[in-house]
Amino acid sequence: MMMENIAISSAVRSAVTKSFKGSFSTMRPDDLGALVLQKLIKKTNISTDNIEDIIVGCAMPEAEQGMNLARIISLRANLPYKTSAATINRFCASGLHAAADIAKSIATKQINCGVAMGVESMSYVPMGGHKPSPNPYLMEHNPYAYTTMGITAENVALKFGIDRKKQDEFALESHNKACIAIKNKLFQEIVSITNDQNLNIDTDEGPRADTNLEALSSLRPVFKLNGSVTAGNSSQVSDGAAAILLSDKNFAQEHNLSIQGYFRAFTSVGVDPSIMGVGPIDAIQKLLKMTNLSLKDIGVFEINEAFASQAIHCIETLGIDYKKVNPYGGAIALGHPLGCTGARQIATILNYMRQKSIRYGVCSMCVGGGMGAAGLIEIA
Repeated sequence: MMMENIAISSAVRSAVTKSFKGSFSTMRPDDLGALVLQKLIKKTNISTDNIEDIIVGCAMPEAEQGMNLARIISLRANLPYKTSAATINRFCASGLHAAADIAKSIATKQINCGVAMGVESMSYVPMGGHKPSPNPYLMEHNPYAYTTMGITAENVALKFGIDRKKQDEFALESHNKACIAIKNKLFQEIVSITNDQNLNIDTDEGPRADTNLEALSSLRPVFKLNGSVTAGNSSQVSDGAAAILLSDKNFAQEHNLSIQGYFRAFTSVGVDPSIMGVGPIDAIQKLLKMTNLSLKDIGVFEINEAFASQAIHCIETLGIDYKKVNPYGGAIALGHPLGCTGARQIATILNYMRQKSIRYGVCSMCVGGGMGAAGLIEIA
C-alpha cells in the first residue's frame, strides 16, 4: 500500500528559534513562510508556473498568522494567481499531513507538482489561542478532550512508570546530539533567512551546550505538584517554517528536477486524549503493517519529543533502538513550532538518510486531542 512515484525534489527549513524572545519572534509568519518557500524554489529551480497547489500545515491558523496562511504565503512569495493554496490543521501533525495531502493529490492525478509546508509562530498565537472556548458538552461528558499537554505527559509518566531521572537523561541526550550536529554543520536542510532586524538566521536557537544532568534535575515541575515533567524535559515553544517540493516522478524527470527521495505512505490514528503522547505507537505500527515493512527495515526514526516521558514510552514500547531515533536531536533541544514540526522532520530525516545512505525513514508524532501520525520516506 505504498504510494508510487511521489518524488521529493527538496525539503528545506528555517532554523527553529525561541518564541517571544528569539530571532523570528517579531517576524510575521506569512513573511517567514514566504521566504522559506522562495528559498525552496531557488534551490530546486522549479518554474513557479508548474506549482499547482500549496498546502500549509498550521496548528493555530488564527487571523494573526495570516487568514488562510497558505494563500497569503503563496502571494507574498510572488507565485502566480493560478497556484491554489489551503491551510490545514492536524495540530502537531499538520506539516506531515500537508505533505500527505500533496502526495495524495499527485497520486490521484489531480496535480503533477505541489508544495507542502509547515509554519508556526508560537510568538504570535499562544497555546490554546487568544480566546479559548471549550465545547460545553465535552467539558461535561468528556473533559479529557481538553487535558493540557503537560498533564497528558504527567499521565504517561505515572501510568507507565517513567521516572524523572530517565526523562532528564533523555532530554540531555537530545541537547547533546543537536549540539554535535550544529558543531559539525550537519543540518544541511536549513536555509538562511533574513529576519525583520536584517539579521541572517541559520542556526537553531534551542540546543544548549551548557546544560547538564544536574541543571536539568534542579528544575521544578511545571504542570503538576510533585510531578516529573519540567521545562527541561519538555519540547520548547518555538517559531519556524519548512517547505517540501513534491511531484510525479515522470514530471520531475521531464522538468529536470532532482529526485532526493519519495513520499511513500501516511497514516493517522486516534488514542485516549488523556495520554495523547502514546499516539506514535499505534501510528507507526499501522504504517508498518500497511506498507508490509518491519522495524528492522527502518534505518532512522524522527519521533517528535513533545515530552521526554511520552517519547521514551513510545520508543521502548515499539522496541526501537535508541540509536535510530532523532540522531540530530529532537524537539526538546530543537523546539516544536507545532504545525511546522512534521515538515521539519521530513527535511531533517531526508538530509540524514542521504548522508548515511539509509533507504527508509519514518516521521511520527503524538497529536493534541489524542491522535498519532506517521509517514514513510524512501531515498532515491
